[in-house]
Amino acid sequence: QVQLVESGGGSVQAGGSLRLSCAASGFTSIHNCVAWFRQAPGNEREGIAFVYTGDGSTAYAESVKGRFTISQDNAKNTVYLQMNSLKPQDTATYYCAAFPSGRVSSADYCTLTDFYETHSWGQGTQVTVSS
Repeated sequence: QVQLVESGGGSVQAGGSLRLSCAASGFTSIHNCVAWFRQAPGNEREGIAFVYTGDGSTAYAESVKGRFTISQDNAKNTVYLQMNSLKPQDTATYYCAAFPSGRVSSADYCTLTDFYETHSWGQGTQVTVSS
C-alpha cells in the first residue's frame, strides 16, 4: 500500500514562494505517476503538476506553468512542488496523489487525472496567499 504524506504548506504574501513535499512509501516499481492537485472551497479539484518517476519527465496545467516546478528526489522517495510568484487565486488545499503507471513514454500519460481516483492520496496541506 502506497502512503503519501504532504508537508510545507503555510501562509505567504502574493509574489512569495513555498515548497511542498510529498514523502512516499510503498512503491513497488520505479514507474509511477505522481501529481499535485489542489482544491479551493467551492471549486473542483484541479490537477496542476505531474511527474513520471520512470524518467523524471513533467507536465503542468496552464494555470501554473512557468511558476510552479515539480521534481523528484529518488534517494528520499520525495516529490516536491516549488511554487513561485504565488497569487491569491493559488489559495487551496494541496494534495499529492500517485498511481503505478507501468512504463510510459512521458508525463503526458500522468495528466490523465481519472487514474488517480482509486489509488493513493495524501492528507492535504493548506496554502494561503494573501494580497
